[in-house]
Amino acid sequence: MFNLLRQQPRAFHMIFMLEIWERFGFYTVQGILVLYFIRFLGFSETTAYYTFGAFSALVYSMVAVGGYLGDRVIGTKRTLVLGMLTLALGYLALALATKEFVFYALGCICVGNGLFKANPASLLSKCYDDNDPRLHGGFTLYYMAVNVGAIAALFVGPTLSSRFGYPYAYLVSFVGLLLGLANYIFQRQHISQINNSADSRKISVFHWMLITAGIAAAIVISAHLLQHVMIAKNLVWIITICVIGIYFFYMFKETGATFTRMLLAFVLMIEAVAFFTLYQQMPTSLNLFAVNNVEPLLFGIHIDSQSFQALNPLWIVMMSPLLVMLYSKLHLRGLSFPIPYKFAMGMTCCGLSFIVLFFARFIHTEAGVVSSGWLIASYFFQSIGELLVSALGVAMVAELVPQPIVGFVMGMWFLSSALAGFLGARVASYTELPHTIKPGVESLMIYTNVFVKIGVVTLIIALLLWLISPRLTRLMGEQSTI
Repeated sequence: MFNLLRQQPRAFHMIFMLEIWERFGFYTVQGILVLYFIRFLGFSETTAYYTFGAFSALVYSMVAVGGYLGDRVIGTKRTLVLGMLTLALGYLALALATKEFVFYALGCICVGNGLFKANPASLLSKCYDDNDPRLHGGFTLYYMAVNVGAIAALFVGPTLSSRFGYPYAYLVSFVGLLLGLANYIFQRQHISQINNSADSRKISVFHWMLITAGIAAAIVISAHLLQHVMIAKNLVWIITICVIGIYFFYMFKETGATFTRMLLAFVLMIEAVAFFTLYQQMPTSLNLFAVNNVEPLLFGIHIDSQSFQALNPLWIVMMSPLLVMLYSKLHLRGLSFPIPYKFAMGMTCCGLSFIVLFFARFIHTEAGVVSSGWLIASYFFQSIGELLVSALGVAMVAELVPQPIVGFVMGMWFLSSALAGFLGARVASYTELPHTIKPGVESLMIYTNVFVKIGVVTLIIALLLWLISPRLTRLMGEQSTI
């Protein structure tokens, strides 16, 4: 594990720690947000799911804007710092907010994450030379950093909110962002030589004022959209169409191999939308299933039921080094595991993660409570799928698209998560319990019935991916030996 880290560029370690602290703050908020909507704001389950979906959609739909600012306007590093400052303000506001101002705080978080999210990965991609064999391993370890922060957050957030109240959990998010900023300040010399043209540009006071005004306007608009979810949904579709149009503009300016590789990247991003729709179930339907029907014991230790979400980052941290070693061994032996096949394998694992939960309906207590082992197994398959799809999706962008638009296209990659926010909310809404049903055997049947349907549909998608993977691999110009 430590050898794998030492093999990476020095700048990697700075970005690694930066991502840990930023994700700690974000996942502390996200892990408790659905029940915050239900318990604090009095929303129904379906309304909470759709509001969470709108929050996720706004978070990720703004990533393309942050990527563009980093690529073309103020530079990757300045955009990154601006995003962290905005996030810190949002978390502090959420800790202090009354019910009337909650959505302004959440809007601030959406904008801050949009500014931040694409730029660490864009910065990291510039740390590697062309065809550097460390690239896939580096991005997998980088993805592990996301989950190290998430593990701590998903235990700390639910525990603090249950014992002391939501403001204390959100205040911890604020502290996490401060630590992330401190990490950047003390280690920024390691990335001082990694610059794009925008990083070297001087920004006038007037332009900073315009950027600040734009951020303030975006926060107000986001707050309004979070209170009017259907408007947000339509807007995300409009943004998606515009971003795709810009991508096609860039793509049709290219010829030959570059055009083909950009087309392949677009096809794989469409496939990723299906994955992120499933991923959206973790903080929504799977979270409520854990609260209502799963014994709150993890390896014999009593936990807050919301903390079962930490199984996802736990598995990722455990499995990431193993996958990195596998990629390294395949490379040394001259073998390849092309990205299309990784996507197909990842979707297969995701389908199995939901199929597993169906069998929980056959082993339960009289109260309809099942062992946490079912969730442990489900999250294992889901996490392997995530490593094969989401983690390497970022690497795919760095590998397939021209360097001048990496930040923008990474933002486009995250836009697939925005679409999945609403699609995932729609899927999760099928698990809402009727008012006449209390948590118990009947709720267990409702959850598992929906989960098996999700699993079957996902396995069908996986089969289609397996069938088209040889063609996609030939387009990439890779050997299809697995």
